[in-house]
Amino acid sequence: MLNLQNIWVEYGEKVVLERVSLDITEGSFISIIGPSGAGKSSLLRVILGQEAPSRGTITLDGAPLPAECGPDRGVVFQRYSVFPHLTVLGNVLLGLEFSSSPLIARLFGSARRAAMAEAEAMLEQVGLADSRNLYPAQMSGGMQQRLAIAQALIKRPRILLLDEPFGALDPGIRGDMHALITRLWREHGLTIIMVTHDIKEAFSLGTRVLTLDKRRHDPHAPQRYGAGVVYDLELTRKQAAEPPIAPLGITIDTKVNT
Repeated sequence: MLNLQNIWVEYGEKVVLERVSLDITEGSFISIIGPSGAGKSSLLRVILGQEAPSRGTITLDGAPLPAECGPDRGVVFQRYSVFPHLTVLGNVLLGLEFSSSPLIARLFGSARRAAMAEAEAMLEQVGLADSRNLYPAQMSGGMQQRLAIAQALIKRPRILLLDEPFGALDPGIRGDMHALITRLWREHGLTIIMVTHDIKEAFSLGTRVLTLDKRRHDPHAPQRYGAGVVYDLELTRKQAAEPPIAPLGITIDTKVNT
């Protein structure tokens, strides 16, 4: 579905990513790990369309990926990207209002009732139906992250990008969020690309784990070389119908991407 060919990301003389080539199949759950500064978030921004690669091409279904962020891609950041002045329902409804009424971002009559029903159904899926009239300041971190996921999914994206979405959550809440994102991945047929620093989380959730790191180092010019994919691990799960929230029953097919 998604093809990245010889992607480079450079800022002046600083090379962040170099020679990244990937084929991502539809329905995959890609976990990306690697040390700080290895370009993990830069790769997400390029796929999102928030940033253009310095070199290389990205295609979606064989066609060039639109340079701007579009409804085919949703994103959830580590910091809760919700609007503090809107209620839970208002936060989710806003995406539908912007797309259906781009001039005034307001819907009326039957169109608004249909959009509200769709937003409420999404809140039901993420477990926030009873919190529809709350404001973000009245919610816990886990609830705000559920809301951010609902915001990202309301436009039915094909690709969901997650940039360390659970890093700020307590361990117990993270477990609940793992189960939630796994269920939504299966129910919506999503292709998920997730950056994480938690190796256990990467292997527990992903069907494929990529490691980004620098292949070459120059101590006299540390910015000269960028990171690439040094490991590309395919995970085969024995119980495909079971949510992959524990690293049990997994075999690993190892492929070193050179």
